[in-house]
Amino acid sequence: MLTKIVLIVLAVIVMAILYLRFGAPRISGAEARQLVQDGALLVDVRSPGEFSGGHIEGAVNIPIQELKGRLGELGDSRAEIVVYCQSGGRSAIAKRLLERNGFENVHDLGGIHQW
Repeated sequence: MLTKIVLIVLAVIVMAILYLRFGAPRISGAEARQLVQDGALLVDVRSPGEFSGGHIEGAVNIPIQELKGRLGELGDSRAEIVVYCQSGGRSAIAKRLLERNGFENVHDLGGIHQW
């Protein structure tokens, strides 16, 4: 019985991780560039070290682990925001965190290479 419960819990965790990594809707690089050109805030949720190693011009660096405590830096909750990271996992988490905190127009670019 305990083995079944553990297997079910593990399956749910794996499915959640796969959804965050591959199932979350993302925007294309062209869509992200247009949004930023039109005034969207571009947020890099990677670490400061990753950011200093290269980032998209104009991006603000707010590491994913600091995001919840720095929501005030993002401005109006109705403003357009584009988030990105290295490969898409952290940006998917950031998008959900922002939406759960009232941000209405958050777009996930995924990884920096999508730009």
